[in-house]
Amino acid sequence: MRHRLMGLSGLQVGLTTLCIAAAGLALGLNRQIALTVGAALALSSTAIVMQTLTEKGLMTMPGGRSTFATLLTQHIAVIPMLALIPLLASLPHSGDGAAHDNLSLVDGLPGWQVTLVTLGAVAVIILAGTHLINPIFRHIHSASLREMNTALALLIVVGIAVLLGVVGLSAALGSFLAGVVLANSAFRHQLESDLQPFKGLLSGLLFITVTAGIDFGTLWSEPLHFAVLTLGLIVIKGACCTCWPGCSACRGATGGCSR
Repeated sequence: MRHRLMGLSGLQVGLTTLCIAAAGLALGLNRQIALTVGAALALSSTAIVMQTLTEKGLMTMPGGRSTFATLLTQHIAVIPMLALIPLLASLPHSGDGAAHDNLSLVDGLPGWQVTLVTLGAVAVIILAGTHLINPIFRHIHSASLREMNTALALLIVVGIAVLLGVVGLSAALGSFLAGVVLANSAFRHQLESDLQPFKGLLSGLLFITVTAGIDFGTLWSEPLHFAVLTLGLIVIKGACCTCWPGCSACRGATGGCSR
């Protein structure tokens, strides 16, 4: 999938980011905020898209594979995005000076040091996972304690999420990196079957928490404003998918572009 990852998917993420950032500049945002908003809105919901592709039977089609490659590229792009955001700030911390309740190793550091700490934490997690996960799971497997596989996998997910929270990143990114680490282990198929029952439950919990975080007061105060912005976002992302003739996702999907 490397050609889809580096070509089609990388172009989609980059072009969408630039187009949304340009729209933000046109609406009066400064360059740093516009680029940050563009990078965030260039991403898509994996849970919704994967569920839709599975229901329509598109995963085995060229369009489905291209869409999956785009989702994977977006996940990978989150890491450099979060690492570069501190460099976009004109000040090391552009907030109002309020104290943080959570423990953080990057409070008070300049932007370039935050970026180094972020990339260092990600590198340590990947290297440690590559060299330590297999021996640990092999030891548990030799003891014939299958429930310990599930417990250890969940512990790894939570532990990495907390670790990245300490260096100023999100728990969601930590969970994704934990998934990458576990997917590279020799016991990935057994882990997949053990964790499958949690998939639907946690996906539902994800949407519940996201919905609970919506500021409905602001939403209902300017419904037309949000409707126009949402429609504009759909138009921009749709145009970025269909504007080049070589988009294999558009050619391979039925009923139009699968993204």
